[in-house]
Amino acid sequence: MPRALITGAAGFVGRWLARALVERGWDVTGAALEAPDDDTLRGVRWVTGDVRDAAHLTHSVDAARPDAIFHLAGITFVPAAGNDPGMTAEVNVVAAARLLGVARERLRAGTLDPVVLVTGSAEQYGRHDASELPLRETAEQRPHTVYAATKVAQEAVALAAWRADGVRVIATRSFNHSGPGQASHFLLPALVDRVRALRVSRGAPLVLGNQSPVRDYLHVSDVVAAYIALAERGTPGEVYNVASGCGTSVGELARRVLERAGVDAPLASDPALVRPVDVSALVGDSTKLRAATGWWPRRTLDDLLDDLLDDLIALHTSHPDAAS
Repeated sequence: MPRALITGAAGFVGRWLARALVERGWDVTGAALEAPDDDTLRGVRWVTGDVRDAAHLTHSVDAARPDAIFHLAGITFVPAAGNDPGMTAEVNVVAAARLLGVARERLRAGTLDPVVLVTGSAEQYGRHDASELPLRETAEQRPHTVYAATKVAQEAVALAAWRADGVRVIATRSFNHSGPGQASHFLLPALVDRVRALRVSRGAPLVLGNQSPVRDYLHVSDVVAAYIALAERGTPGEVYNVASGCGTSVGELARRVLERAGVDAPLASDPALVRPVDVSALVGDSTKLRAATGWWPRRTLDDLLDDLLDDLIALHTSHPDAAS
């Protein structure tokens, strides 16, 4: 039975990954600030503590004795990262460096030699001409936000651990992904929530920020399948895009949510919702990932939207006073 340690295991992607690994027969240890009250994670053992605490990271690795470490812990919401750059650097860069340091020490001692999957972001690429899309891993990284810059730094630290010390690091640049359980301040859950509210306030518009940015969306279940495939079959020292290769504008995403929900409403723009720094288009080429692992997305964008709508309906059915 292979053993896994997941940092950030109580988060959105962490929970999906933990469940998927347990279903595949892995022995899973989750590291998190606190153990979640979630019956679907009964097969997971928990080690609690702050990811910035070196002692917590050491204890997590020694408790799990992992064959693979999935480093998911981080500040992932771009505006929140920009509001506290120092904290973001501590969580997204320093914690990763400390975790890799523990892996290096155990490797040198001959007690462990785990694969360490470090998850990055498409935001690392920044702005590129439309003619360059879909972006390959060889595209220049041009971070435009604090979040993106910390992910570039995290990847650099991780790959240095492979080159200098032989820690079997595999890095991803993961494009947008969503699914049931994602926080409502992210784009797709927010759109779904607003569309649900429009069923009551008929005739009102669906209010958005900038409708033109294009993003490459995957269902979270496909993303965690990619992470597991890379841990099992990826090449250490390499970087892989996790992407669908298809881009959809924010405006088109909104129209598709309205269509899937059966709601007829116009779109309207609110300048207050427009981010001061936004990349016009991020679409990825995952040829390298597919060649290495045989991975392929199994869920469509409509599947993703339907799952989000069904999840929200279930939430408001079981908790009718839940906030919109």
